[in-house]
Amino acid sequence: MAGALSNIKILDLSRVLAGPYCTMVLGDLGAEVIKVEAPGGSDDTRKWGPPFKNGVSAYYLCANRNKKSITVDLKSASGIQQIKQLVKESDVIVNNFKAGKMKQFGIDYEVLSEINPQIVYCSITGFGETGIYRDLPGYDFIIQAMSGLMSITGTDQSGPQKVGVAITDILTGLYACIGIQGALLERTQSGKGQKLDISLYDAAVSSLINIGSNYLMSEKIPVPLGNEHANIVPYQTFYTNDGQIVIAIGNDNQFRLFCRKVLHTPELAEDKRFLTNPDRVKYRNELIPYIQSTLKERSTAYWQEQCRLNNIPCGPIQNISEVVHDPHLQEREMFIDYEHPTAGSIKMIGSPLKLSRTPTTFRHHPPNAGEHNEEILSYKKIEETRR
Repeated sequence: MAGALSNIKILDLSRVLAGPYCTMVLGDLGAEVIKVEAPGGSDDTRKWGPPFKNGVSAYYLCANRNKKSITVDLKSASGIQQIKQLVKESDVIVNNFKAGKMKQFGIDYEVLSEINPQIVYCSITGFGETGIYRDLPGYDFIIQAMSGLMSITGTDQSGPQKVGVAITDILTGLYACIGIQGALLERTQSGKGQKLDISLYDAAVSSLINIGSNYLMSEKIPVPLGNEHANIVPYQTFYTNDGQIVIAIGNDNQFRLFCRKVLHTPELAEDKRFLTNPDRVKYRNELIPYIQSTLKERSTAYWQEQCRLNNIPCGPIQNISEVVHDPHLQEREMFIDYEHPTAGSIKMIGSPLKLSRTPTTFRHHPPNAGEHNEEILSYKKIEETRR
């Protein structure tokens, strides 16, 4: 069964995470992805570890399946010619070099769009190709700091905290996916490609959503609330007698049901301070101790069952091992097995995209650097000779 993007060919000159994650998602959807690195391999994540398995890093494996790998010297005339040759029959080219670097190589959008007017050219940088920060290097940690994400993550006691994964890389990769697919869809009408300028900084700022909107409306600088919610109460973690649980009350009816049927404290539901969500936000410091003292009396499993019986949104805080062994995720095939020529048997996180007619597929292991040189570049040499 063909994937949704099985007729799309992508040339991937990106490294580290945002670009590779973008092209992996497109590859899962069926696109043919050719990963381009410098001779010897220039994706830094190949060396980011431990853990390693037979010299292959887990970090590299997480974002590079469904790709073929070639090595090309972009500092040589022959290497640039190889890229131009590949662009002739590609639909998309993705890179995450610093702003202006592709122009120095002689393969910027203006050049490549002359070779292939239908090419969708996606540039992923830290700060974008315009603006006063365009020449600054951008890494996820730096972007989390500058974008305001760290200022609202953590508590007063902890100080600013980053998200536990490179979240701005992931968001940027997904925005790039959306932009690329939008450009490909528009191309079916215009017959023309276009350039995408995607930055980690822009993507991170866009993720501020309601917190950013709160500031824009009130001009009140948000403070970190830890696991509490800025606009909804109760919507946070609570301690039980054996762990922690998240309770996420989304409306007033849920709150009344939670108090009466789960906590068996109807007086809280009828207290004038807590009748509406705006009231509960205002008086959160008075309400939360009542709820916490009750929840501390029983186990996480007990409260989880009581909440689910009454349709109250909740969930235990699980560690990664518990997630991997969650039977629900097993049923949804969110963890997959691969055979890698160097690492051997490996397990990877699957795709969250569940398409009914054109499901995602896992066709290729994350490639070793230059693994497909002979298959792809030798073929190109033959084609060039024929022409």
